[in-house]
Amino acid sequence: MQIKAHIITIGDEILYGQILDTNAQWMSQQLDAIGIKVTQRITIGDVKSEILETLEYSEKRADIVLITGGLGPTEDDLTKPCLAEYFKVGMEINEQALGEITEMFRRFKKELTPLNRLQANLPSNCTMISNSLGTAPGMWFYENQTVFVSMPGVPFEMKEMVSTYILPKLQEQFELPRVYHKIVKTIGIGESWLADKIKPWADELPKDIGLAYLPSLGEVKLRLTVSGKSNNLETRVAEEIEKLKVYAGKYIYGYDSDTIESVVGKILLERNETIATAESCTGGYLAHMITSVPGSSAYFLGSVIAYSNDIKMSQLGVQKATLDAYGAVSEQTVIEMSEGIRRKYGTTYGMATSGIAGPDGGTPEKPVGTVWIAFSGPEGTRTRLLSLAKDRLLNIQASAKATLALAWQTFSQNS
Repeated sequence: MQIKAHIITIGDEILYGQILDTNAQWMSQQLDAIGIKVTQRITIGDVKSEILETLEYSEKRADIVLITGGLGPTEDDLTKPCLAEYFKVGMEINEQALGEITEMFRRFKKELTPLNRLQANLPSNCTMISNSLGTAPGMWFYENQTVFVSMPGVPFEMKEMVSTYILPKLQEQFELPRVYHKIVKTIGIGESWLADKIKPWADELPKDIGLAYLPSLGEVKLRLTVSGKSNNLETRVAEEIEKLKVYAGKYIYGYDSDTIESVVGKILLERNETIATAESCTGGYLAHMITSVPGSSAYFLGSVIAYSNDIKMSQLGVQKATLDAYGAVSEQTVIEMSEGIRRKYGTTYGMATSGIAGPDGGTPEKPVGTVWIAFSGPEGTRTRLLSLAKDRLLNIQASAKATLALAWQTFSQNS
């Protein structure tokens, strides 16, 4: 039987957009890893009626209800009194919690005020969860065959509780299946085109192996999921991926935590080759992606951000005649930029970008989002024209990723 969980985040600051709720995402990942399916994530404000209604709603639909936020000592922190009211119990000072809070204040040489003492005032039916990193203890309830867990909203306090106490206790309480995910990363093809291409494979996929399309900027991830008690889950998924390669192998650049920049870097490292970048519209973002990979100094030598035509000519050797005839945003210009950066730094390969990132600067012939990219190497220079959006940052990021994709595709075709 599938064990289901709800995650409830309490706090007006989340609803106002003042704080990003990273807790729910992290908890979902941890629960998924031990075979618990999160079926809903709910965010509510510091309102008593909403908290009580949400507790009732989740109890009817989930085996586990995880709650974060609202455990402070002030009047707007309503989680503890609401839980006490929901379970129809009183509040009482938990001596273990009080002892731990007192010891923490003593250790930091601070006075334990009456308000701080109230942190140890807990619903009488809960099991206290120690908080080694803060003053708000967590609470574990088991009522009506449902586990309720209340934790602080401070991320590092919550994560410590989940890792050291809550996950092990859930694994003891429930018989959980093993869940295995494998992410297949593709680049250079859109979601709908990829779905059409791999449809014969997807139609034959075993019914117990789930397939999800996860599109993101410039790439599409395929997530394969299978659960069960057997030890051959990885083998079964690997067999299906081999079949997938027949249809989409030329687009698959990596798996799981791979990034296009790390994969390109690994190829350069294995070949003992080097690269440099000449960037106009990306303004150094391409170099940033490359150097975000640990160890990239072994293959990345440097970059020139040639934003002006004068720098393109003086630093990269772009011909004035090329700029006059074709403009800075042209195939001819990025070819000369990519070849120029190779000469300048003596690298095996050179990359170049030049385009109109926006939001202004476009023309009818070259609208905002028009970007030329190039990849130059011993076998020659390859180029690509991108027609992107009107969002400046999106265009910068998409252009950089597309340039790395062009490099990877060149390596793959020449291997």
